[in-house]
Amino acid sequence: MTSVFPMNLENGQTMRILHLTCSPRGQISESCRLSREIIDFLLDREPTAIVVDRVIGGGALPIDASYATALMQRSPADASPAGSMAESEALIQELESADVLVIGTPMHNFTVPSALKAWIDHVVRVGRTFNPTSEGKVGTLADRPVFVAVSSGSRFSGDRARQPDFLTPYLRAILATIGLRDLTFFTVEGSSLGPDVLAEARARADRVLQQYFSSFCPRSIGNTLRPPSPAPLVPLPASPGL
Repeated sequence: MTSVFPMNLENGQTMRILHLTCSPRGQISESCRLSREIIDFLLDREPTAIVVDRVIGGGALPIDASYATALMQRSPADASPAGSMAESEALIQELESADVLVIGTPMHNFTVPSALKAWIDHVVRVGRTFNPTSEGKVGTLADRPVFVAVSSGSRFSGDRARQPDFLTPYLRAILATIGLRDLTFFTVEGSSLGPDVLAEARARADRVLQQYFSSFCPRSIGNTLRPPSPAPLVPLPASPGL
């Protein structure tokens, strides 16, 4: 399936790609390897794009009392700019300035790892990135493409799934809360099932990426990245070996 959104910004603006690395294994992790492949495909379309690497897998995003206190303030202007609130604001501004978000994350205990959950808690902030209304929470961020590279030790999708998947629906729901709805997932599943299974999983993921980006049609519509419709979950084709 084809996801169409602008990759060539007008008026001389340079596209910015925010890359989150969420695994404690850093650049040697499967999720980082897969997310780097996604970025390579994006750079093929926009060679002058700027990639901003945010490594959060080391767990350096604590939330302190200043953040919790700020959530109880009547207005964001009343919140203290110190402590975790300063970190939260920096992370939100970094996300706001990105035209594309690429997340490389492992699946831990059927869902997101604690490092990614901490980042989410910093950027999903009442009165800043979403507002509560009588009809529910309304995001304040403009939508933009979000690519998620997921690695897992076992299989969580398809006929051979052996564990539940709370990661995919959670990310769809929580990022939609702040306005990000155009999510596409790519996976390497079964990394702990032996070298042959891992090699096949990598090869299949590479084929899916090639197929997806071969029909990827960038277009320019001014300075704002606005996809016309939500991007699909990209499934891996069935294989007897994985």
